[in-house]
Amino acid sequence: MLPVLLAHGVLALAAPALFARLGRRAFWVLALGPAGAAAYALSQTSAVFAGRTPTERVEWIPALGLAVDLRLDSLSWLMLLVVGAVGALVLLYCSAYFARDARGLGRFGGFLVAFAGSMAGLVTADDMLLLFVFWELTTVFSYLLIGHYADRTSSRRAAMQALVVTTAGGLAMLVGVVVLGVTAGTWSMSAVIADPPAGPAVTVAVVCLLAGAATKSALVPTHFWLPAAMAAPTPVSAYLHAAAMVKAGIYLVARFAPAFSDLTAWRVVVLVLGGTTLLLGGYRALKQHDLKLVLAFGTVSQLGLLTLLLGYGTRATALAGLALLGAHAMFKASLFLVVGVVDAATGTRDLRKLAGVGRRLPVTALAATLATASMIGLPPFAGYVAKEAALVAWEHDGDVLGRVMTVVVAVGSALTVAYGLRFLWGAFKPRLPATAELPEQEAAPGTVHPQPFWMVAPPLVLGVLGLVVALVPQVGQELLAPYANTYPAGEPGHLALWEGFTPALAITVAVFLAGGLAFWQRARIERLQDSLWSPDGADVLYRRFMRKLDRLASDVTAGTQRGSLPFYLGVILVTLAVGPGLALALGLVGEPGGLPVAADAVGRDGVLHLGPFALVPWDRPAQLVIVAVVVLAAILTARARRRLKAVILAGVAGYGNAALFLLHGAPDLALTQVLCETLTLVVMVLVLRRLPPYFSDRPLAASRWVRLAIGVVTGLVVMTFVAAAPLVRVHTPVSVDFPVEAETFGGGRNIVNVTLVDIRAWDTVGEISVLLVAATGVASLVFLRQRSGDVLRLDRAANAQAVTSGDRAGNQPARRGKWLLAGPTLDPGQRSMLFEVLTRVIFHPMILFALFLLFSGHNAPGGGFAAGLVAGLALTVRYLAGGRFELGEAAPVHPGLVLGTGLFLSAGVGLVALLAGQEVLESTILDLHIPVLGDVHLVTSLFFDIGVFLVVIGLVIDILRSFGAELDRQAEPFAWSIGERRRVEVRTGGDHA
Repeated sequence: MLPVLLAHGVLALAAPALFARLGRRAFWVLALGPAGAAAYALSQTSAVFAGRTPTERVEWIPALGLAVDLRLDSLSWLMLLVVGAVGALVLLYCSAYFARDARGLGRFGGFLVAFAGSMAGLVTADDMLLLFVFWELTTVFSYLLIGHYADRTSSRRAAMQALVVTTAGGLAMLVGVVVLGVTAGTWSMSAVIADPPAGPAVTVAVVCLLAGAATKSALVPTHFWLPAAMAAPTPVSAYLHAAAMVKAGIYLVARFAPAFSDLTAWRVVVLVLGGTTLLLGGYRALKQHDLKLVLAFGTVSQLGLLTLLLGYGTRATALAGLALLGAHAMFKASLFLVVGVVDAATGTRDLRKLAGVGRRLPVTALAATLATASMIGLPPFAGYVAKEAALVAWEHDGDVLGRVMTVVVAVGSALTVAYGLRFLWGAFKPRLPATAELPEQEAAPGTVHPQPFWMVAPPLVLGVLGLVVALVPQVGQELLAPYANTYPAGEPGHLALWEGFTPALAITVAVFLAGGLAFWQRARIERLQDSLWSPDGADVLYRRFMRKLDRLASDVTAGTQRGSLPFYLGVILVTLAVGPGLALALGLVGEPGGLPVAADAVGRDGVLHLGPFALVPWDRPAQLVIVAVVVLAAILTARARRRLKAVILAGVAGYGNAALFLLHGAPDLALTQVLCETLTLVVMVLVLRRLPPYFSDRPLAASRWVRLAIGVVTGLVVMTFVAAAPLVRVHTPVSVDFPVEAETFGGGRNIVNVTLVDIRAWDTVGEISVLLVAATGVASLVFLRQRSGDVLRLDRAANAQAVTSGDRAGNQPARRGKWLLAGPTLDPGQRSMLFEVLTRVIFHPMILFALFLLFSGHNAPGGGFAAGLVAGLALTVRYLAGGRFELGEAAPVHPGLVLGTGLFLSAGVGLVALLAGQEVLESTILDLHIPVLGDVHLVTSLFFDIGVFLVVIGLVIDILRSFGAELDRQAEPFAWSIGERRRVEVRTGGDHA
């Protein structure tokens, strides 16, 4: 089973490349995925029905009892066969349905195969959390498929509506899954069903599960999303809305019915929702003129019937429900595909305008006739066998509820006959009636175009299958009865083409007569429906609710999101002080000695007892001096009105923290802090060029005192946290083993660096991923133009060419010696020769120092992060001295490439270790003897560190391009063109026209 799921994933990822290579024929390759699923199900038929249930298990998170558990019982077998077979036929149909030059086929094909794989995983998952994962994957992929025509408003609206409704149901289902799993003490679905828990919590969980099933299977009152989803391409409707997605909810009902169908809450929800959906869907189908909408509302009706049969709780109705589930997938998918053929051949789906289609498309008409016969329950088709079994089952029940269900199903079946005939006659009637009224400004199509083989064959195959399987009902009974017999009540049912002269047969005859009469009087029924008052539809109520929700969200946003970053930060910090801070304050008034004395304070003089704390104020007087400087800088920062002053003072506080790190014996932290503060100061200065010099035009003294108060309180709260957290440990911290592990397994003596690249390498991967995303986001906000891969080199600067080819008068050749390559591109008033000389002198030593930190960081202070910051500062100096073209010369590469390469390298090291049979990101220590160099101690985590190094450099380059070069360009939009024009005029004597 797992290889089948992985095959779907591989095909989905390969789809764009396949379509680029093969065009529409790539659909044939993609069809191998679902076809493989169906073939696997067929290969396991004997094992499944002999009781040897195939299972597969891959441990996921053993500590939490989570695993990838797959199981194929008779219900999963049926669903996998349906999902695979219909999916393969739909993909073959797609190869002819879409035009050769259709856009987005690679994306569409990948999504469709991924959806098929998600459905295959859903129906074979035995772990309830894994079931939910696949459940939500089907939601996401259905959203992408329904919205395939993204340029159409109707498609986007339908996709969003389906996403909102099914996601809401999915969240309710998640609550039910969690409650059920916690109550049962296991996530195994088979274990829960074999020994179902009980209690009020379980009842709530079951209702939540049914809510998820109702939204997925378009049951009332959430049925409206399914007709709207007809905006999707026809193959999507044929697969998702006939054989796959909407069947997920039915599958969920069938899966949990053996365990919980005896609950009163279950019966009430299933019978009310199923019966109402059956009748409402059939009633609404009688007034539709779009062929797809007739089928859509008919699908809603049939889903209600399936819910009734599989959720009723008896063996006989369950057998009928399983038979109808397979029959419905065949006839409804076939009919949707037929609609696609008719639409492509005539250009319309309006049944009022279609005539003579059957004569020009006889094979399509035959497929539609076979499928419609099965849908309305005409013998000898699969639909008839299933519905007859349902009527017989309720007849044998003999109780009041059984008789009520018989009446409901009979009425619903009569409606099915009526709209089935409406569909078939509307699509293939020989001619338009003389009294036909066409929609305004529209005319009947004049030409019916023949369609390709691969559009005609799949619906015919499905229609014929609906006849073939009905001719051997005993085989179907043997295959489906094992699961139906797991239901707790009732006598076993049976499937047959002929039950004899029974009340069920009389009901069937009455159904056909009533349905035929309704079709005959369809015009009067339409007028009657139009004349009757009806409440607002669920879709209207949904849109009204969403509009009110949008207004509420806007009001709440207007009240809380005021566009002021200081306000947002103030709210967060005040919340911190009032919540956890208040709890800490109450703890300070407790008895002395409430917390243990810190290890480094035991037996020392000058221990300060503050409430439950026993603290040492400082280790040496120098710390007190530095703290005083930091506190003073922080106070002055809070009171500052000028932005530049605040930035510099904040930097002083940061450098003070670096000094504290150094005094505590942490040179790595001190080095990193200094580099970060320096780079931050430079970036802030670049940003301040586009901001007003003052925070406010008015000297708001009161606000400064408020900021100071919030800062003091927050500082005290955080300091208390830091002091208390290490003293309330209940277990030995894992860091006590870091020194030994760093040298033994990480091959280095710098514990900080080894921790980053080996012991906690996963954390570092996450952090550099955040850096990459942040850099991309910031650059996207700053760049007003399209972000391209262009790098600003000297050959892109016309004014630079003018200057470097001559002096300012354009008469004398330029001097060969230049301190910086792009120095001449700057305005003379903005150049500093001293700065250029200094930059020329220090740039290369800074790069060498960065490389030294990179390669020595495993055993000495340094590492990839610090090295990247040093190299980034070197590039920053080049930019500040020579401008944006100098940055392009210093780093002639797009930052996105550097960022991506760094992340790929860091993650790639982990993948290489995995391929070598080790744990992900596990280091390998190599001691080599290289001629000339001598003994070399190499640890593979060095390559991980190089990746970090590249990510930091890429981040700095991106920041310099965004806050530096791009802001320069935006601030001086005409500077270069004017300078170039003047230089050209000088050089050419003004004759440039």
